[in-house]
Order: sequence, then structure tokens, then C-alpha cells
Amino acid sequence: MENEITLKRFIEIRRDLGFTQAEFAALIGVSNTTADIERGRTKLSGKVVTELLKQFKINPLWLFNESDSKYIETSHTSVIPKVVTVDSADRENMVLVNAKAAAGYPQNIADTSWYQQLPAFDLPIPEFRNATYRGFQVEGDSMLPNLRPGEWVLAKAIEHIDDVTPNKIYVVVLQDAVLVKKVIKKPNSNNVSLVSLNENYPPYEIKPFQIQEIWQVNSKITFGVDATTETGLLRQLQESMDELKSQLRVQN
Repeated sequence: MENEITLKRFIEIRRDLGFTQAEFAALIGVSNTTADIERGRTKLSGKVVTELLKQFKINPLWLFNESDSKYIETSHTSVIPKVVTVDSADRENMVLVNAKAAAGYPQNIADTSWYQQLPAFDLPIPEFRNATYRGFQVEGDSMLPNLRPGEWVLAKAIEHIDDVTPNKIYVVVLQDAVLVKKVIKKPNSNNVSLVSLNENYPPYEIKPFQIQEIWQVNSKITFGVDATTETGLLRQLQESMDELKSQLRVQN
């Protein structure tokens, strides 16, 4: 029989992920239900342990009480940009992801050719040169009053989820959505809370492995009415950049 801690941890994983015994069984390749495993009647097979690692990054050593780290950090949990975009001279540039493109972003995240159809902008400010930036259009009103629907944010790539801080706003790319939120890592929990500024939207919890990329918002651009065309958009972005440049000079 499995030791009690292992069974407790197995149950904890299922409950944390919010699955019934039958749903979890289907996911990890057990017939019918996980009830027998949870009662200690059926041995936890190598196949199940492998599935837990593969699908949910569960550390097998943690499962058998030989490690305190519940998750295994694999390259899969890295939130580094999957593609760094460059211009024809191989200089890094900033791609603008509008609300329409954002719908396809999670699925095309590693496809370099997909990015080539998006408007791109060179980075004239030295401060922007030594990091990867991307522009995202804000959808919906969940970040009011700070960000209005349709506004754009410029955001800097984050390498690791540990680099997020509670007082900043982030663009979080999940497996099926691109969201602008505050990201709160909870003490003593493996969950991450995505928090809206608009109080009508309750925070919701996700697992780190559901995140593909994180971008830290460091400025907002409000485009005027003539930004409906790509040229208008890029021209206004250039003007915003020049303004940002003069602000940075004042600060330094």
C-alpha cells in the first residue's frame, strides 16, 4: 500500500486542479475513477506518475515525500518569449498585437511566420534596446480606470514568474487567452491570482504551468482616432516614443 502522505498528495493534486475522481481518471489514463488509488487499494503506477509529471509538472519526488518542491521547473514553465522578432537588418523590433490578433496569439506563439503579418515598430530609445518589448491592445474594461478598452500598452518580457511584483500590471499569455492583469503569487500556494483593477471582475486563480509568457506593462499609449490604419498607428506610436524619450531625458 502507498504511504499515506503520497495518497494525501495525490488527492491534493486532483482537488487543487478541480477535477472529480472520474474526470481525473480520464485525464491520467486510469479506468473509470481514481477512488481505488485514493483509498490505497490500487498502486500508484509509473504511468500515472509520468502523466502527472507530463501534464501538470508534478515532481515525482514530492509525490513520494522525498522533496519539498511540488512542481518541476522545466523549460515548459519558462515564460520567456517564444519568438523574438527582428527587422530586415536583424535588429530586434517591437511587434504590435491588436485585440483581433490576440485571439490567435496563444496558438501561434512559436510560429515566427505568424508574427510577420503584424505591424512592427523599431525601438528608437536606448532604454528599449536591451530588452524585448511587445505592444498589446487592451480588450474589455476589466482594468478600468487605469486602462480603457482599445488602449495599447508597451510591455517588457519577463523571464521567470518569480520576477513578477504585486504593484505592476502584466500581459499574461495563457494557453487560450491574452489577458492584462495584476499577477499575485500567493504565499504557501502554488497558485497564481490574476487580479483585475475593475472591482466588478473577481480575481481568479491559475497554475503556473498554464502561463506561456508574461510581459510587464511599463507604459500606456492612447491613440487618437486616426490610428485605425496601420500607418496612423505606427506614426502615433513614433510620436509617443519621442514623447517618452523626452520624459526619460528629464528623469535622468
